[in-house]
Amino acid sequence: MQVVPLPALADNYIWVLHDDDGQAIVVDPGEAQPVEAALKQRDLQLRAILLTHHHHDHIGGVDALLARHDVPVYAPHDERITQATHRVSNGDVVVLASPASRFLVLAVPGHTTTHIAYTGEGVLLCGDTLFSMGCGRLFEGTPAQMLASLDRLATLPGNTLVCCAHEYTAANGRFAQTIEPDNAALAARQQEVAALRARNQPSLPVALSTEQATNPFLRTDNDAVIAWSRRHGVEGDRVARFAALRANKDVFIG
Repeated sequence: MQVVPLPALADNYIWVLHDDDGQAIVVDPGEAQPVEAALKQRDLQLRAILLTHHHHDHIGGVDALLARHDVPVYAPHDERITQATHRVSNGDVVVLASPASRFLVLAVPGHTTTHIAYTGEGVLLCGDTLFSMGCGRLFEGTPAQMLASLDRLATLPGNTLVCCAHEYTAANGRFAQTIEPDNAALAARQQEVAALRARNQPSLPVALSTEQATNPFLRTDNDAVIAWSRRHGVEGDRVARFAALRANKDVFIG
């Protein structure tokens, strides 16, 4: 399976997964035009659409795509996503004949209450739950929910490719370095990202093992994160540490 990030809108990525026979899946199409262009350029046939949550920058292109492609749409149980043909929830398995693929559905509330992720074929399609060196804002869920969701994603194999939906990596890394300034893996990742972005290349996908070594939101039990939390007056449990990290990221400028 080939994995292709398509830049869309201001800083979104629409993910296209396709096999060598030109059969394709599209994930979170916030607009249709980049998808149609990629299908034409790569000589692909769209066979299914996967959606992680209801925000417009993830579903805004679905209607236009469905007007041209008669394909199933997999989505969480959320009435705000009106285009769904197949509702899926935690533990469900999406099996597609073309391209031949299998994805486990994971409930990952936090960014929204009904957010889901799909994992399979060596990738994690996580929408706005996990970003490279960051995580999504808590628009509907609680810190405890988001931390539990991230904990769940962190248990996947380290070679899983994280396919998140925004190019936030450089800014996330700058925040992460305020938490762990002595983290060598983090410094190396920031250098890598800077070089990629200087060439206008995506910083994604990224191996989950890299995130486990660099992402403060996956490292709430790390000594450096605990020390940072104490310096910020947080002596409580790991949920309190996560909440402090997220609150500081919300106002971070850098």
